[in-house]
Amino acid sequence: MDEPRAAVSVDVVRLPHAEGLDLPSYATAGAAGLDLMAAVAEPVVLEPGAVQVVPTGVAIALPPTHEAQVRPRSGLAARNGVTVLNAPGTIDADYRGEVGVILINHGSAPLTIERGMRIAQLVVAPVTRVAWAPVDTLPETARGAGGYGSTGTG
Repeated sequence: MDEPRAAVSVDVVRLPHAEGLDLPSYATAGAAGLDLMAAVAEPVVLEPGAVQVVPTGVAIALPPTHEAQVRPRSGLAARNGVTVLNAPGTIDADYRGEVGVILINHGSAPLTIERGMRIAQLVVAPVTRVAWAPVDTLPETARGAGGYGSTGTG
């Protein structure tokens, strides 16, 4: 049986151009990301190779211990070749502007983005802060300084 997950309280403002649209929500009980919808007044055609910032009509205030990541939707990528250009896009806890989604069409056909269309997902996650510990050498590992592809051929 699935255990309920603890919810993080996030303040959200629905901007005027999102009137009538649902707030981002989870499509299923096990979903990690909330679906973000296009808050466009008129359909937007995303031509092959084109990049477009699509408004979502929401602004959020994350707790200072969290971030939000804007991630692609697998269905848009698989069916249309459309993805989030800077995936994952990071929303910092101190950002208060509208959540926008930078979409790029890697596909061969135009995609029409309609009002209310699910265009990306938003994953909220805790952030670990770094406290640098300067040292003269790093501990040895089996991998060492081996870079890309150094751990195998597959």
